Amino acid sequence: MSHPPRQPDHAAVLAEVRAVRRAGVVRLRGLDTPELSRIARERLGTTGELPVLAVERLLREAVAGIGGGTLQDAAEYTLGLAQGTRDWPPADRRRRAAEVYGVSVERFRKHHELMVLGQITERILGLAAGAAAPATDAVRLPAPRTGHDTPAAGRPELAPAHRVVKPRVHGRTVPVTLHVHSVDLLRGVDVVVSPSNTYFALPAPYKASVAATLRRAGARTDATGGVVEDHVHDELRDWAVRHGIPGRAALPGTVAVTSAGALADQGVRHIYHLAVAVPRPGTNDYDVQPADITRAVGRAFRQLTAESGRHDPPLTSICLPLLGAGRGGLSALESFGALWTAVEAELARGAPWDVHLVMRRHARADLVERLLAGRRP
Repeated sequence: MSHPPRQPDHAAVLAEVRAVRRAGVVRLRGLDTPELSRIARERLGTTGELPVLAVERLLREAVAGIGGGTLQDAAEYTLGLAQGTRDWPPADRRRRAAEVYGVSVERFRKHHELMVLGQITERILGLAAGAAAPATDAVRLPAPRTGHDTPAAGRPELAPAHRVVKPRVHGRTVPVTLHVHSVDLLRGVDVVVSPSNTYFALPAPYKASVAATLRRAGARTDATGGVVEDHVHDELRDWAVRHGIPGRAALPGTVAVTSAGALADQGVRHIYHLAVAVPRPGTNDYDVQPADITRAVGRAFRQLTAESGRHDPPLTSICLPLLGAGRGGLSALESFGALWTAVEAELARGAPWDVHLVMRRHARADLVERLLAGRRP
């Protein structure tokens, strides 16, 4: 006679989630997580998978099930699941999660963190109870569609990496393409916008930010992957020298233009570097103001207008990431609101630009799609 699987204990799961918070997913191998391991093995079909990878996949499933917003962002930073944070010490992860809510680290520790860890635990228990599909079959259900592109009832499909939304802007319908992937996978877009600090100092190419990714993708490499020409870095440095700002900060909203380097092979012709991040003296942190994003994007469009006709064929398309929504501390909603203010103003005057937006997370794309479609997030 078979017996139903034992239901996990809430307190035990919460204790293990707290242990992961302290250690981070990069140190899962050294943690004792019997409940998380059992749930991953029995409920998510991870038999044969390395226990450490299975537990991480369980945690990612649980956090993704939160459904986006500040709570999910804070959860990702809290456990080290956000891109580029796996090896962050717990204090840095807690500080970054506190910034998501705009509160002090101490207040976050005493209040918000308890809620975040509790919600992660509830999602894990929900997965254990069969509230979600097994991870072996887990594919993301697409955002609600209308008309001809609705999938057959009950049939799951992978969320599309490219979506076209057609918002109404001052009486006319304007197509906006959403790219849900890394920025270096863009093809055939004339201008790609890259966030920059006010010193126009690019991050190291091994970093995970948009600016670092574009620097890495724009470099020419040899057969072993070694950098032969660091095009984007060198051109941006030369731009700073020509404009007399090396070693000092430009005003927020300043736009610097470089070529796309090796990305020209993918049809990308220019990178517009927008100074929106103001470094905090003596720290590794930045401040990003929504007003600076709006100003910088507006200037990017003016730059595009000024130089479009100088090229053959003319420049007609531009792609923007969610500026300031990474280490800048803004939520995806704040970032999109700030940049869309400038985009909408440009489109309202009848500008013919082909506008693209790029982001890595489907949850953020869902949010932007709902906003552009005129639905409340």
